[in-house]
Amino acid sequence: MSTSYRRYEILLPRRYKDGRRIANRFVTETLIELRERFGASSCEPQTIQGQWQHQGEVYHDELVRIFVDVEDLPGNREFFIQFKQRLMQRFEQIDIWLTSHPIDVL
Repeated sequence: MSTSYRRYEILLPRRYKDGRRIANRFVTETLIELRERFGASSCEPQTIQGQWQHQGEVYHDELVRIFVDVEDLPGNREFFIQFKQRLMQRFEQIDIWLTSHPIDVL
């Protein structure tokens, strides 16, 4: 019997809404937390430029992508739903973009 996997990708900001730089340790802490829970985590350290609009205001983002591949289980999904809320507080954000999709591990 094969196991189904899902990749969770999170875009984390490099700056607070007011433009102050976010300390790298917050990204490092997030990676460690995921590694300790799931055994591995990955990060693409290059800056991703983004922009989005909320309530008539345009925001420009500098982001870093982290991701983790886990078994596709309801408990793991629930973890990430709750984890997103913690990240929004940790990074002082209106929202954190967290997506998932099934993957085929060969």
